[in-house]
Amino acid sequence: MSEENHRTMAPRRVNGILLLYHHPLALNAPTIMEHVNAFPAHSRFRVWPVNTELGFPPRLADLEFQVAVVHYSICGWYPFSLPPKFLAYLQRSRDSHKIAFFQDEYRYWPQRSAFIDACGISCVYTLLEPPYFADTYRKRTRVRKLVYTLPGYASDELGQLARELGRESHARTIDVGYRGRRLPHWWGRGSQEKHLIAERFGELASGLGLRLDLECEEGKRLYGKRYYEFLANCKAVLGVEAGVSIFDIDDVVRPAYERLLVERPGLTFDEAHAALLWEYEDNIPYRTISPRHFEAAAFRVCQILFEGRYSGALQPMVHYIPLKKDFSNFDEVIHRFRDESLRERLIENAYRDLIGSGQYSYRRFVETFDAELLQAGCDPAISPAEVESVTALLTRGQVLRQVRGTIRSLHYRSFPGKEPLRVVLRPVLRRLRQLGMEWI
Repeated sequence: MSEENHRTMAPRRVNGILLLYHHPLALNAPTIMEHVNAFPAHSRFRVWPVNTELGFPPRLADLEFQVAVVHYSICGWYPFSLPPKFLAYLQRSRDSHKIAFFQDEYRYWPQRSAFIDACGISCVYTLLEPPYFADTYRKRTRVRKLVYTLPGYASDELGQLARELGRESHARTIDVGYRGRRLPHWWGRGSQEKHLIAERFGELASGLGLRLDLECEEGKRLYGKRYYEFLANCKAVLGVEAGVSIFDIDDVVRPAYERLLVERPGLTFDEAHAALLWEYEDNIPYRTISPRHFEAAAFRVCQILFEGRYSGALQPMVHYIPLKKDFSNFDEVIHRFRDESLRERLIENAYRDLIGSGQYSYRRFVETFDAELLQAGCDPAISPAEVESVTALLTRGQVLRQVRGTIRSLHYRSFPGKEPLRVVLRPVLRRLRQLGMEWI
C-alpha cells in the first residue's frame, strides 16, 4: 500500500503508551533517561518511547495511541523540542489520553499554556505542590487533572552503580565535594544558592585541613559514570533544594531584567534584586528535593544541606547536617561532620528511608502512574502480535534516523575541524531530504 493511501486511512488504535521525549546523542544528565526508561521498565502498559531528536517516524501517523505522554525533556526550553510533525500529530490524536510531565515550570508560561490547550493535554504531572494549582494551571489552562510529582526517583541502575563503585568511608579521599552551576539572576535568590553554597563553604573551610573538591562552573560539571565515581569518593557533599524562588508566570521578570541589564551592564545579583527582583521573590514556591539527594543516599555519602523542606522527604539531623543560609552555624556543621558516628547514622538513615524503603523508587512511582491510567479508564491489555506489529511500524527507517541524530549531535560537541565538517555534511542532508527522506 502506498504512503499516500496510508495517510488517507483512519489511524489504527493502539492499546499502549506513546512516550515522546527529547535527548541529543551527546553527554547529558543521566536522570533524564532514567526517568524515560522507567516507564517501559516498570509499567503494566506497553510503552513505545520515541526520541524527537531523531525526527518523526514515517509510520507514526498511521497509529493513534490510547495514551500519549509528553516528557519534561521536550518543554524545558523554548522553542520546545517538538517539531511541527509531532505537534500536528498530537493535535490530531483527539481520542488519546494525553499527559504532560513538566519541570522548569517557572518560565515560558504563555507558550506552555498555549501548548496544553492546543494539544488537548488532559493531565499534567507538575513539581508545583497542590496548594498552588489554583493560581497556575487552573487559572491559565483547561487541563482537567493535576498530579504532584518529584523531578526524579531512585532507579534500579543507581543501586547497581552504588554497589559497583562504592567505597568504604576510610578509602574516600574527598572530605566534602560539590558540583553545581551558576544560574540566571532573574530566577531569584533560590537559584543563586546553587553556587553560593560552594563558594562560601570553601572560603570558610580554608585552612581547616579538609580535602575539598567544590566546583560550580559549567566546564567543571561531571556527567554519567564520571559523576558517580566522584560521588563514591566523597565522605560528604553539599546540597540545596532544586528549583527557583521567582516563578515568572506572566513572562515579565526576564524581559524586565534584560532591559535593566542593558541600562546597567555588569549588574550584580544584589543590585538587580534591590532594583527589580525583590518584588517577585517567593511569589509561587517552587522548591523540591533533587535526584542528587537520592544519588548521595544510594552512595552512602553524608549530606550537608541548606535548610529547607526537601518535599518532606529529608529531615535535619535525621537525614542530613543542616547548614543555615547565612552560614552562622558553620562551626557547628564542621564539628558534626567530624563526628564519624553521627555522620554514619545520618548516612544510614538516608539510605534506609530514601533507597531501602522503596518509597522513592521508580518502580513505586510508575505503579502510581499506572493507577492513574486505570482510574481514567485506560486498558493495558494488548496481544504480542499487536506489540510486534506496532514496533515494526515505529522502527521503520530507524537506522537513517539514528544517522540523522548522530550528525545533529555534532552541534553539541566541540572538536577540531567541526566547522569544515558541518559545511561538508549540510548538502548531504539537503540531498537526502530532496530524495524524500523527510525524517532526515
